[in-house]
Amino acid sequence: MKVNYDELLVKSYKYWDIYLHENQCYLGRIFLLLRNQEGFEDFMSIDGEIREEFFRVGEEIKKALKKLFKPDKMNYAALSNTSEKLHVHIIPRYKTERVFDGKNYVDARWGKNYAPYDKDYPVDISMLHKLRDTIQKELTQCG
Repeated sequence: MKVNYDELLVKSYKYWDIYLHENQCYLGRIFLLLRNQEGFEDFMSIDGEIREEFFRVGEEIKKALKKLFKPDKMNYAALSNTSEKLHVHIIPRYKTERVFDGKNYVDARWGKNYAPYDKDYPVDISMLHKLRDTIQKELTQCG
């Protein structure tokens, strides 16, 4: 399913936007996108306020996801293989099944690299909106 990512915007900050990833085979998977890409070759080139905000926002996300879904581990990926825009994925990982809004989520690759993952994992847009809103509400309380 292809979605308009504007619908999956969770929260905006001065330099970074948080988006829910359209594929939720890892419940709560999100990514941070650098708002102004100009002058940055890759993740290692960010500095100053932009870097400080990234880590502050990352801690807020981690805290919110831990409270909501209790992941056993967090994975982080900044590969830029399919998108040239500077972004970082935050991927919660789970030893055991989680349930959100009546849907079961199983981390089929626990203990392994998060990829390859099921790119056709079925989650409808209304579920994505509920998940976005849930994370958004928790981030508002955290930040």
